[in-house]
Amino acid sequence: MKTTRIPTPVVDEHEPVRWGVLGAANIAVGKVIPAMQHSAHSPVVAIASRSLAKAQAAAEKHGIPRAYGSYQELIDDPDVDAIYNPLPNHLHVPWSIKAAEAGKHVLCEKPLALNADEIAQLIEVRDRKQVHIGEAFMVRTHPQWAAVRELIAEGRIGELRLVAGHFSYFRRDPNDVRSRPDWGGGALLDIGCYPITLSRWLFGEEPTEVVGVIEDDPELKVDRLASGLLKFPSGQATFSCSMQLVPFQMMQIFGTEGRIQVEIPYSPPFNHECRILIDDGSEFVGAAGEVITLPAVDQYRLQAERFSEAVRGVGKVPVSLEDARGNMAVIDALFKSAKTGRWEKPA
Repeated sequence: MKTTRIPTPVVDEHEPVRWGVLGAANIAVGKVIPAMQHSAHSPVVAIASRSLAKAQAAAEKHGIPRAYGSYQELIDDPDVDAIYNPLPNHLHVPWSIKAAEAGKHVLCEKPLALNADEIAQLIEVRDRKQVHIGEAFMVRTHPQWAAVRELIAEGRIGELRLVAGHFSYFRRDPNDVRSRPDWGGGALLDIGCYPITLSRWLFGEEPTEVVGVIEDDPELKVDRLASGLLKFPSGQATFSCSMQLVPFQMMQIFGTEGRIQVEIPYSPPFNHECRILIDDGSEFVGAAGEVITLPAVDQYRLQAERFSEAVRGVGKVPVSLEDARGNMAVIDALFKSAKTGRWEKPA
């Protein structure tokens, strides 16, 4: 089996963008802030929480100069250029709008909204205030996915016809924000969105119809297991996701002449090499395949750097509001299909 190594990507030079973080969510303090603090391009200069003590503790731990006891105080800070919004899902749109109205650029955690219609509000304020707003799908800036899309474009697997993915973990906690239906909880919004966005990105098309099967937790009233089939003009995509299954993630891309398998598709460790298998199907279990190895990178750092570059006029926001609206339209249609039992068209 042949192994190919791809070098570390080069970061464009530009003036740093000063970031403020709304809230001390686990993903912010555990992954995103540490990653950004290792970048000269995306320093975090302020953090806010509803509890000043919590904000101060996070600021001290991560070397952040200023801490605020309210989100609005941070938004009003004139030294903050861009806001990272990792608040619970139901607070994504209202606080992103407040930040944009104050002239701040906004990178908001996925899912950006609770439905596709909400994103229209963000598009309006983005265009009116002339700021950048993007959805934080860190996978879309990871070099392994850029490599996959390039392999498809080169014809390494023939014509792309099928994308298949799975993402699951086990957490059943009524106090978790993902267990609150009124806060946008459930598996589909939390992790099902990953195979959906990658399928749309790889095909370069929007699905024309989707069908979904969803199982709700009888007590928490959020979807705990969801599966979907997406029909694209050029092929199909299938996925499953769950917040009450054994932790596992998988993504495979099938063409008329070969198959691509991404070893850790959604959350590759920042200190571990990434591997992509290309298999032409001539031998069992990929024995005749090629393994492409990419160096370890922190995808949260790359996400912030790509957004910061867009703010400074270099490149574009990796996941635009229009892209985010397309993803939410698919999710809306999947929820609708699960109720009607029919194929549904994303609005």
